[in-house]
Amino acid sequence: MEISQHHDGSELYVSNPAPKIGEFVTLKVRVAKRSAVDSAFIRIMQDGEPTTYPLKVLKKNRVETWWQVKVEIKNLKSNYRFLLVGMKSFLWLNAEGIFDRDIADHGDFKIVATTPTPKWRNSAIFYQIFPDRFAKSEIQRELPVWAIRRKWSDETALNQREVSQEFYGGDFVGVREKLGHLVDLGVSGIYFTPFFASKSTHLYDASSFDGVDPLLGGNEALIELRSSAQDHGIKVMGDLTTNLCGLGHPWIQEALSDPRSKKRDFFYWSEKSEWGYVGWWNVQSLPKLNYSSGELRKLMWESDSSIVKKWLREPLGMCGWRIDVGNMTGRYYGENHNREVAIGIRKAMEEVDPESWLVAENADFYADDLDGLGWHGTMNYSGFTRPIWYWINGKSRDLKDGFGGSISLPRVSGKKMVETMREFASGIPWRSLAASMILLGSHDRARFQTVVGKDISRNISGVTMLLTYPGVPSIYAGDEIGLEGRWGENGRRTIDWEDRKNWDLHLLDSYKKLIKIRNSSHALKFGGLRWVAIEDDYIAYLRESKRETVLVFVSRKGVNATLDISAYGYSIKKNLYGSKQSGKTIKIRSKSATSGIWSLK
Repeated sequence: MEISQHHDGSELYVSNPAPKIGEFVTLKVRVAKRSAVDSAFIRIMQDGEPTTYPLKVLKKNRVETWWQVKVEIKNLKSNYRFLLVGMKSFLWLNAEGIFDRDIADHGDFKIVATTPTPKWRNSAIFYQIFPDRFAKSEIQRELPVWAIRRKWSDETALNQREVSQEFYGGDFVGVREKLGHLVDLGVSGIYFTPFFASKSTHLYDASSFDGVDPLLGGNEALIELRSSAQDHGIKVMGDLTTNLCGLGHPWIQEALSDPRSKKRDFFYWSEKSEWGYVGWWNVQSLPKLNYSSGELRKLMWESDSSIVKKWLREPLGMCGWRIDVGNMTGRYYGENHNREVAIGIRKAMEEVDPESWLVAENADFYADDLDGLGWHGTMNYSGFTRPIWYWINGKSRDLKDGFGGSISLPRVSGKKMVETMREFASGIPWRSLAASMILLGSHDRARFQTVVGKDISRNISGVTMLLTYPGVPSIYAGDEIGLEGRWGENGRRTIDWEDRKNWDLHLLDSYKKLIKIRNSSHALKFGGLRWVAIEDDYIAYLRESKRETVLVFVSRKGVNATLDISAYGYSIKKNLYGSKQSGKTIKIRSKSATSGIWSLK
């Protein structure tokens, strides 16, 4: 372990991550004494021109020197990096790392002069629920003709042609009755996959954006659930399909029945389509929305009674929106309204509730989509889920989830995993990283228990990263008890509340302990990120805030590792999780995957 130069967008280094144009921001960088740096400069883009200012020494200790500079934020987006100069050397420090050569601008640190992300999301831990599969009440409801009734104990998605029709009967009353499980787990938010009236159980094919699907209990059931959740300190977030609606929606039905209808402007039309309209991924039941239409924009977010605004207001009271396929919304061939949609939705949300959270699913990463002006963050598959899967997977031949690829999950070293995570983080402002949802799995992915080959020690290693990495942790309902699933639909399994013999109680207990640590740690909520050990089979990183420093260690197999934290000027203050350690050296001897968390002084 060798201390190096470091800066990120957290509170230790940036005085204000959301300044206004014309305000001054103080930026700090820490430099290892062994680097023999004599002077330091910031290179910041101002009015399109790279401008350089000298840094001054702020303080010194036996291992490092802190430098700082105050700069004016002149533009909406400001990219910057640091030049560290010695007698015979120079180094560039940007968000990608340290370089002893000249570098391009795309990896520079980034500050955005726009409204801040919600303050509460720093402390949030979300629990993702696919409504039909979490818990069912005793209420009996008449099924529509398209629904195929399943027993609660039936495995999901064994017949792919019936996937969207499988009805298990989970509803919002059932969720409300099981809120005690969420309280006991320690989460503070629920993210529901779509709940609008639809003609499927996945509910992504909305036939109306005005009301909750009757099979879930309608608006009244959601209002009662949200009120009960709020009493327990739990927020509720909805899922909005801005990219499409269902074939049963009045918009597309009117467009199909009346060639002169203005609703036809809500959709794309093509001679190549056998239905006339363009379906998302050529799916007939999912007409793609066209935001060239000003009327559609009014209905979706601009008007005071818009869909986006309505569900944030009382008595519905959603705390924000997860946007389905945010990367595809507004994009079609030569048209690209994506930026306008993202900025427009955010503005509309802030008009109703400045503290509402806007997170988009970006299945494939566009760095520009997360520049801080539109979506607050993303579902961080590219910079968190995927690299962890590639590092820690159990090489299961039964796994059918390659993140859209045609190959099985590869196996990479810890170095390659960290390189991927760093590359993702360097392309966006720190605040976009911190406001992104981090997850080990979701309703669209294989279950993490299946990814790790049912190896509980590996599973817990992944969970340790989930609860200690920058971002908003999201736990897919059932992951905490070891539910399995070989691909997305197959993982949408029910939770057996009556017979818990198949629950992995050791895994559940580990979740509870790690969530408790996250909930009580200032560093894990607000701290920066410094990688301090990157090996094939284990990694370690520091989370440092103004109040606290925490060290995290994670391995994917048995290891014999020694970490000298005195090189960073630290020693063990308190054991939080994992093997007990003391002094200035951490020694890990394990026969299987392991993890540990320690508070430092």
